[in-house]
Parts: sequence; structure tokens; C-alpha cells
Amino acid sequence: MDGDRRRWRQCFLSGAVFAVCMAGTTLPTPLYGLYQEKFGFSELTVTVVYAVYAFAVIGVLLLAGNASDAVGRRPVLLAGLGCAAASAVCFLCATGLGWLYAGRLLSGLSAGLFTGAATVYVLELAPRGGASRATFVATAANMGGLGCGPLLAGVLAQYAVAPLYLPFAVHLVLVAGSAAVLLRLAETVRERRPLSTVRPQRPGLPAQVRAVFGPAATASFVGFALFGVFTSVSPSFLAQSLDVHNRALSGLVVALAFFASTAGQLAVGRVGVRRSLPLGCVGLLAGLALLAGALWWELLPLVVLSALVGGIGQGLAFRGALSAVAEASPADQRAAVVSTLFVVAYGGISVPVIGVGVLADPLGLEGAGLVFIACMAVLVTIAAGYLLRAGRSA
Repeated sequence: MDGDRRRWRQCFLSGAVFAVCMAGTTLPTPLYGLYQEKFGFSELTVTVVYAVYAFAVIGVLLLAGNASDAVGRRPVLLAGLGCAAASAVCFLCATGLGWLYAGRLLSGLSAGLFTGAATVYVLELAPRGGASRATFVATAANMGGLGCGPLLAGVLAQYAVAPLYLPFAVHLVLVAGSAAVLLRLAETVRERRPLSTVRPQRPGLPAQVRAVFGPAATASFVGFALFGVFTSVSPSFLAQSLDVHNRALSGLVVALAFFASTAGQLAVGRVGVRRSLPLGCVGLLAGLALLAGALWWELLPLVVLSALVGGIGQGLAFRGALSAVAEASPADQRAAVVSTLFVVAYGGISVPVIGVGVLADPLGLEGAGLVFIACMAVLVTIAAGYLLRAGRSA
């Protein structure tokens, strides 16, 4: 009994470390407007700065996504915390746009190192028979951490001093504390190998997975794209179109999307894996419709509703997509297939977001957002239609 209690304590502590790292990746979200005023760059630059993070995550997933299987979980997670600390230092020292690019690149490296390794680490530290509860811890740590980042930065920027410095100083302290905690946790990889044995993971798509992968990848792409737009340009929309200049409120709106995603992922246990992906597509479509209404009528309540509904849809769709793809994959190629799904998903928070930035100048932020919503709605409708036809056939 004492052994189980000790293992649960370690599981929860590893989840807290996971949350701290992920919070750093969304910390700059409510601050982009201040950086625009300070450095004088356009909305397109905001989206490119944001998208650099996604490119870094994809690079790590492909090149070193399986590194923790060889060298151990703790060394990889310590490296991730090191990148998170270096990212915070870049933002603290920012005197120009180059610092922001460097900070986002390092933030993406930290997320890429943590995403797979920390999830597995949380599950491995849990006692035997605690997989379901440990999955909840990992999910809550990941998405909850992403939600806490903009909330923390928004509150500090609005109600404390030095809005462009204090959030990153606080995060540095949290990262240092997380490193101290991590050093006291057990290593779960028994047979470790040198880093030189790690080989890049090649995305793989066996023939029997392709029918499932199409709609799963499309829904994941749209869900991540929706989050990408929320975390990159929604603070600007709130300030410019709705005259909302309270950064704590801007951070809260973004945080709600991530918290709702956590709820959507947890609801998969009740909804069922097979129904979660089509239901998630419906939720994403409803979230996009609400966001279109918010842009058209310039209504804050619709922005909040779109964050909640779209977030739940993203959570349902992504966990359903992961489960469906993993179940359809051969055991010896499962890791490669899941890596391919993550690459497509993270593509959703890069290419469409930059597209919004490109269109923001000629069409305005509202017009660019409506074009984005129309494109994403077409994609998710195609995915939902395929799933419905497949369900009837089954």
C-alpha cells in the first residue's frame, strides 16, 4: 500500500513537471500585442513567430521522438526543461524580433522533447492497474499546462509590473523547481543505450491504416489549426474589433479552449472511442460556426462559446483519432504511424495560421478569419461525411 502511494506521488509530480513545461509554450500568447507595439511588426509576423514553434516540434518528433526509449526518460525531460529555460531567457533579453524567433524555436524543442517522453513517463510511474487514472494525469498535465500559460501571463501582464518580463521570470523559477523535482524521481527505462543509437523516425502509413488515417488526420489538423488561430491572433481580434484590452481576459479566453479540450478528451471514456471522432468533428464544426459568428457580429460571448465548443470537439476528435489510428496499425509500425499523425496535427498550427497572417493585411483580421473558417469547415465536413458513410457500411 505504501509502495502504491509512493508511486502515485511520483506520478503526480511528473505530471506537474509536464504541466510547467507545456505552460511555457503558450506563455507569450497574451503578450504578442505588446511586442507588436514595442518592435512594430505586422500580424503576419505574429503568426510566423507562433508557427516557428510548430516547425520545431515536428523536427524533434521526427529526429528524436524515440530518444527517451534509448537514453532514459529523465535525461530527455531535463533537456526539455533546459530548452524551456533558454526560451524564457530569450524572451527576457528580447531587444528585437530575432529573440522572439529564438524563444519560440527553443519552446518548440522543449515541447517536442516532452510530448512523447513525459506522457509515457507519467504512465510508467503509476502503480500497476492505474493506467486509466495515469492517462487522466497525463492528459490534464498536457492540455491543462497549455491552458495555464496564457492565463498566468495574462494575469501578470494586466495586474503586475513589467508585463514583458515578469511572466518569463516566474516561469524560470517554476522550471528550476521542476528540474529539482525531476532529479528526485525514479528512472523507468532499465536498459539504456547511448544517444548515438537513436535513429530518426520515418513517418509510416501501412496500407491497412490509410482508410482510417485520412479522416483522423483531417480532424486532427483542423482541431490544431483552430487552437493555432486562438493562440496567435485571438488577442489581436479581441483588442482591435471588440475593444477588449484586458490581457487577463484575453489569456482566459485562450485558456478556456485548452481546458475544454481536456474535458473533451476525458469524455471519450463515456462517449466511447468509436463515437468520439465523428462527435468531435461535429463539435469542431460547431466551434468554427460560432467563431464565424463572433467575427461577423463582433460578439465576445460567441468567442467564449467557440473556445468552449471547439475545444471539446478538438479533445474528442484528437483522442478518438489517436485511438483509431493506433488500433488499426500493425504493432511493429504503430510508433511510426502515430508520429505521422502528430506531424499532420502540428502542421495545423503552422501553415493555416501563417495563411491567416498573410490574408490579414488585404482582408483585415475578420476577413482572414472567415476565409480560414470556411476552409477548415470544408475539411472537417469531408472528414465527418466519410466517417458517417464508413459507419453505415460497418
